[in-house]
Amino acid sequence: MTLLDARRGIVATFAELATETGVTIDGEAAVRRLGPPLEDEIARWFPADEVARRAARYRELYAVHAVPVSVAMPHATEAVEAVRSAGGRVVVVTAKSEPLARASLEHIGITADHVAGWLFAETKGAAIEEHGVDVFVGDHVGDVHGARAGGAASVAVPTGPCPPDDLTAAGADVVLPDLAAFPAWLADEVLRRRLDTLSARLGELGSVLVAFSGGADSAFLLAAAARELGPDAVVAATAVSASLPAAELDAARRFATGLGVRHLFPATDEMSHEGYRANSSSRCYFCKSELVDTLAPLAVELGLAHVVTGTNADDARAGFRPGIGAAASRGARTPLLDAGLTKAQVRAASRAWGLPTWDKPAAACLASRIAYGVRVSPARLARVERAETALRVATAAAGLHIRDLRVRDLGDVARIEVDADHVAGLVARPDLVSVVVESGFAHAEVDPRGFRSGSMNELLPAPGRQTEPA
Repeated sequence: MTLLDARRGIVATFAELATETGVTIDGEAAVRRLGPPLEDEIARWFPADEVARRAARYRELYAVHAVPVSVAMPHATEAVEAVRSAGGRVVVVTAKSEPLARASLEHIGITADHVAGWLFAETKGAAIEEHGVDVFVGDHVGDVHGARAGGAASVAVPTGPCPPDDLTAAGADVVLPDLAAFPAWLADEVLRRRLDTLSARLGELGSVLVAFSGGADSAFLLAAAARELGPDAVVAATAVSASLPAAELDAARRFATGLGVRHLFPATDEMSHEGYRANSSSRCYFCKSELVDTLAPLAVELGLAHVVTGTNADDARAGFRPGIGAAASRGARTPLLDAGLTKAQVRAASRAWGLPTWDKPAAACLASRIAYGVRVSPARLARVERAETALRVATAAAGLHIRDLRVRDLGDVARIEVDADHVAGLVARPDLVSVVVESGFAHAEVDPRGFRSGSMNELLPAPGRQTEPA
């Protein structure tokens, strides 16, 4: 009764067994006792020397009369999807026979990474431990005992025969009303654990120089470092170059000041690298190399043990990222990635901490707006910045409250990307589009597909496509 509701089929199976044997069996009473091994129930109706044989026959009948009419418990599919979304595996440990458990799961459309059958109460513990189960969800006090025996957190739902008080008394770590509440609980639990891991990781690093762009990730990392290590063991460094929008500097300065953290503004010169100016798909390698090469000696000078960046777990899963590789090869650490924190979790934790950056739109460097193969220059970067600033001012004045906005430099043509729900409104206002042309472009057009992070990669040949923030 956690993932599977087989009550209708169980009653039908017992009725068939009763017909075959001539023994009266109360199937409705049996389903009110679900949880323990089948043999326990069979023993209520047959002599001890017949239990094994009758149980075997019951299972044969179950495959015919119960599996086809079994249904998923409400929200079971969503609960399983929540586990997978969190990066977890689905392990089913049950008193049901393993073949019938697999057949039942297949029938209701739930796929498990592993199924361990024939286990109840404390005997579930060995399978739970063997498969590295961190959280075990069940509806019976036996599931609670199994979770504790296997070293897993016990999450109980009173959808079976055991009321909430009994589940709590058995030692459940949490009792949810049903599986509908599980995805939110799991999200909070995973975030809590990852934040604990982040704190431990920062504690191990001892002191850090944070590569602080002012964006949501590096802002959260800076706040976490200040919390764990204390402001005196943390310094923020915001690299100043033509690639950084000027508007980001003041916001970054206010944020660091609010944390009581020392804030430095070292200059970087990525423009001195031909590979950066050439603007191939590996452009970010040269930018990040320049950043870490600038910050590493600064950290030594300040007596700080490590340079850390705001790379998160989503960044590492996004495909080939030359910037991440460049920073790693130079010894920069990635505490958010090490803790498994995703972008969404960074934003959720930032909001919980009251950080103003929790909902800040992505703001990658200005070079990410320039189409690959079009050479990067200070003039081009400045033109993009002028165009985006002018367009933001104009759209705000016109009552278009746009969150994500990019002006993509395709050469002489500017391609404007805004939130999809604002595309039509912007297309209908050529006077607003014209401010981009006035910023130095020969022509400007609105992308009908709307804002897409990394959309410049769409212009690359498919085999060479990379994923970079934009």
